[in-house]
Amino acid sequence: MANDMAKPILVTGSHRSGTTWVGKMISACPSVVYVHEPFSPETYRIYPGRCGAKFIYWNTYVTDENEAAFYKHIENTLGFRYNLGAQFNANRNFVDFKRTLKEYCIYWGYRSRNLVPLMKDPLAIFSAGWLAKKFDMNVLVLVRHPAAFVTSLKRLNWDYDFYELLQQPLLIRDYLYPFEQEITEYAALDNEIIDRAALLWKMIYSVVLKYQKYHPDWIYLRYEDLAGNPIPCFEYLFNRFGLEFSDSVKATIQDYTSPSNPIDAPEGDWSLRKRNSQANVGSWKNKLTKDEIIRIKAHVEEVSKEFYADEDWE
Repeated sequence: MANDMAKPILVTGSHRSGTTWVGKMISACPSVVYVHEPFSPETYRIYPGRCGAKFIYWNTYVTDENEAAFYKHIENTLGFRYNLGAQFNANRNFVDFKRTLKEYCIYWGYRSRNLVPLMKDPLAIFSAGWLAKKFDMNVLVLVRHPAAFVTSLKRLNWDYDFYELLQQPLLIRDYLYPFEQEITEYAALDNEIIDRAALLWKMIYSVVLKYQKYHPDWIYLRYEDLAGNPIPCFEYLFNRFGLEFSDSVKATIQDYTSPSNPIDAPEGDWSLRKRNSQANVGSWKNKLTKDEIIRIKAHVEEVSKEFYADEDWE
């Protein structure tokens, strides 16, 4: 069981940084409930019962100045208070109604047992400070090698709309002002995905560097270190979060990280899969050309040097 002092948990970082894997492994603990991306616009569109906050941007910045539209909804989500009426209004057929009633009962069970919510949400990276302050959350920020991040976005052909950042003046003012010119250029131009992904990584982790300065109590962990040595790293996390690192949890982690698992997920699949976590760490080296690696490093190095040494690029 969870320690009585166990707080809500936020697992964040860039997308494609292992947040789903890490969140699922921690929620293998029976006292923890995995909460999937309440900051996603898709959550409100499809599952408003789970979170009624209407996020219109993929990386919304919430702070004291604009929290009115979000605070109560996030509080309800973390308290497992399911909005039955909102979900009924979003349903389209009888199957949806049956699922909604089942979910309502499940959430009631979570609340009655006082379980620990684990919010897995890379889309909340810019709002991590607000979440930690308002809801007294334990925060884990995952860092992933920029070349691996770019490789993943390139494989999935995931672009990013930089115009959304320009629509958030508070975010520009507080965090992204050094990049405003680049953001404006990338919002107007159809650059190659390698350059766009590199800029996105650089911006996200420039903010993480500020978090390290102002929030030294948070946990900052490189995906590569976690994937390369999962059992002791997860045991450390469980201890920090006041959770029991049981034999069952350990077995689940071993199952999902075993050397007998495939290195990569099937093409076009970004769901949680059992992986050979150690081999997966450096798989980007076989998927990028030497020139591409040099190009990515040159774009991000002013930030990446704080997380990765030169030998981490070889």
